[in-house]
Amino acid sequence: MLRMGEIHLAEVSAHVTSRYPDEACGLLIGNASGARREVRRVVAAKNLNRERSRDRYEMDPSDFRRADADAARAGTEVVGIYHSHPDHPCLPSAFDQERAWEGYSYLILSVSARGLDEFRSWILRDGTFRDEGVEIPAHNKQYEVKGR
Repeated sequence: MLRMGEIHLAEVSAHVTSRYPDEACGLLIGNASGARREVRRVVAAKNLNRERSRDRYEMDPSDFRRADADAARAGTEVVGIYHSHPDHPCLPSAFDQERAWEGYSYLILSVSARGLDEFRSWILRDGTFRDEGVEIPAHNKQYEVKGR
């Protein structure tokens, strides 16, 4: 389960919608305990893929290293990665799965010209993505998909 506050979702949403129609990406920083990852902060990252930026992302490694080091100093860690799917569902692609690491949450946000359409979080286990659900505490309920 990925748990994040409304403020974190708003930050991620603002980032990915501002980059539309290109894919945007970033990091989810917080704490992990068993199957639960709690987001405390989000960090936008640069998408280095300019040739296929509308359907691919390549996170800038220096952004990842910097966020990871900052997180460690704060007693937190990278618990996940987010990215957008412009004009496509928030389902992991084959490309997403090939590049994913086990143990991280992968928050995928479907965006369009209207803005954020929906989002879901996935976790890779034994080579297969599984929907892990998203909990937004202010609502005191869980979301698998959130519409506008």
